[in-house]
Amino acid sequence: MSDQLGMFAQEDDDLPRGFKYQRELFSAREEEELISNIRELPFREFEFHGFTGKRRVVSFGWKYDFSERELIKANDIPPFLFPAREKAAVFAEIKPFDLQHVLVTEYSEGAAIGWHKDKAVFGDVIGISLLSACTFRFRRQHGKKWERRSIIAEPRSVYLLRGESRTDWEHSIPGVASLRYSITFRNLREDLR
Repeated sequence: MSDQLGMFAQEDDDLPRGFKYQRELFSAREEEELISNIRELPFREFEFHGFTGKRRVVSFGWKYDFSERELIKANDIPPFLFPAREKAAVFAEIKPFDLQHVLVTEYSEGAAIGWHKDKAVFGDVIGISLLSACTFRFRRQHGKKWERRSIIAEPRSVYLLRGESRTDWEHSIPGVASLRYSITFRNLREDLR
């Protein structure tokens, strides 16, 4: 399916409504610079209700505390992420400053993320893939069956979850074939700003 997608942002009729994808948000050189800074971040293993995930994460601006089920203040967004935030905001057609939460995730070989919807305190979700590709899967219940879709998120690409793709569909990433980083920008839901 990724062969059907050009360099420009587009929505695919086969994918959930409100989902938008673009290849080549960054050049290879920009990606290298980002990754060299990302590797220096203070990653910690992802913790979820007493369980530890195979991926490592670090949050900036805000952090969702799964044990307390609340949003808490985190360290300020590092300046090296500002250009990525700017590009993500242009892609999503919102103001960069509205993207107050950043989650950087390191997926080692075999790391995955299970079926979920992002927490309701957040509005739009803008994800940037770096270093290696992954299969980005969607599902929603349709009667007694699951309706499913997927797309390959290529290195240096960006996607947007908004509308139905954000609220009606769950998403997941199966185990990655090789080391991958993602940068996820989120804004707060409008009624929480």
